[in-house]
Amino acid sequence: MNGLKILAIESSAVCASAAVSENGKIVSECFVNAGLTHSQTLLPMVKSCLDTAKLTVDDVDVIAVAAGPGSFTGVRIGVATAKGLAFAGKECRAVSTLEGMAYNFLGVPCSVCCVMDARCHQVYTAAFACGESVTRLCEDRAMLISELPDLLKNLKKPVYLLGDGADLCYNYLKSVGADVLLAPPHLKYQRASGVALAAEQAAGQACDGDSLKPVYLRVPQAERELKKRQSEKGRQS
Repeated sequence: MNGLKILAIESSAVCASAAVSENGKIVSECFVNAGLTHSQTLLPMVKSCLDTAKLTVDDVDVIAVAAGPGSFTGVRIGVATAKGLAFAGKECRAVSTLEGMAYNFLGVPCSVCCVMDARCHQVYTAAFACGESVTRLCEDRAMLISELPDLLKNLKKPVYLLGDGADLCYNYLKSVGADVLLAPPHLKYQRASGVALAAEQAAGQACDGDSLKPVYLRVPQAERELKKRQSEKGRQS
């Protein structure tokens, strides 16, 4: 393997995966959706991918990670793992979880709306045009599910929904007459291969391990609850 070698990590939701790519070719990938914790699965998958590709971490040029949005715990684990792997000075590339997911449809002429369940009737979402390349159509955002029809109305058909919020959003959107399709199971969820392919196009987003940080679109629930308690305490005093 003589080209740009990327080790990619994805742990932003229930599924977890790792992949190795070289110049846009996926060389190896491991994917788990068994309900195990990412702390149990992520590093063994990294080792398996590297072993299969006959590489070590030292041979890799870039450590790429899905840096959010997503599960606060899952994103933190992924970023912390990437930081550890990059400790010896490896280049890192932070990839939007939603953008990495869109690469599942690379080569398929369509629009995709990536949706992750953010609870409280909200989703993390972004839209992309797919085909020979993946083109972002809007920035990552958190929005109410009821606001999705406005986001989707100008997208070129067909429009596929993917992500762990896809089924929830599909049922709602069909109930209000939206023309959308549900991604098939093998293309629905986040994969490290998509993170690797997105990172290939993200040279301008390179950073070192110390600078790598999670990207949250909302304040974590624990912080929201703490601020709420502090506000209530302030009103009572």
